[in-house]
Amino acid sequence: MSNIIAIVNQKGGVAKTTTAINLSASLGKLGKKILLVDLDPQGNATTGYGVSKRGLGATTYEVLMGDVRPVDAIISTKFKGVDLLPATQLLAEAEVRLLQFENKTLQLRKALLQVKDGYDVVIIDCLPSLGVLALNGISACDGIIIPMQCEPYSLEGVAELLSTVKRVKNSTNRNVKILGIIFTMLDKRLRVNRGVMDKICGSMPDLVFKTQIPREVRIAEAPSHGEPIIYYDSASKGAEAYVKLAKELLTKL
Repeated sequence: MSNIIAIVNQKGGVAKTTTAINLSASLGKLGKKILLVDLDPQGNATTGYGVSKRGLGATTYEVLMGDVRPVDAIISTKFKGVDLLPATQLLAEAEVRLLQFENKTLQLRKALLQVKDGYDVVIIDCLPSLGVLALNGISACDGIIIPMQCEPYSLEGVAELLSTVKRVKNSTNRNVKILGIIFTMLDKRLRVNRGVMDKICGSMPDLVFKTQIPREVRIAEAPSHGEPIIYYDSASKGAEAYVKLAKELLTKL
């Protein structure tokens, strides 16, 4: 049975796309068949897999508009077990055009129903907002992972996101659930990081992944080389953390 997972946080700079890239690659390396859906007009999940946005044929935009079938937009990557539904800046137009659709937040769900059975896990990299594109991601998924940087303002962002998920649950996707919060770019030497982490773990202990992603230069370098961290530097602490996260996720699924 396929699982569709959205990586969501309306706050930018929390390693959301980094998590989408490296979690999908780690799951692929573990023998799972993965589809990564780039739902961010920046297209960083696309380039993070070494795919040039120039000369792409169909993308997530055309799929959402109903102009092409998902199967005609999905491309294979050079990394084990991972296919990609790429995105370019054109996707930004969907924020406006989707407002004209009767079921504007359900377009991605309808598209993924056509292909999800061919994959063990579908991962959606949502853009940093809670607009109509992100709502498509939340409405299409079975579960949500929230990457979170341990900073004070992050607490407000998580509370707002949980409220949005609750509204979606009451309207378009009653089965969606929070799979967990994953602490990213974590430096336990910093008192502020430890303080925020303790607050979240204290108030929502069942919603926190045991795996934590450290702040590491090698993780930051990997996207510029078009490789997930487990291929760029398999011996790094970041690679080890994302493989551990993938294994923990599989136990939840």
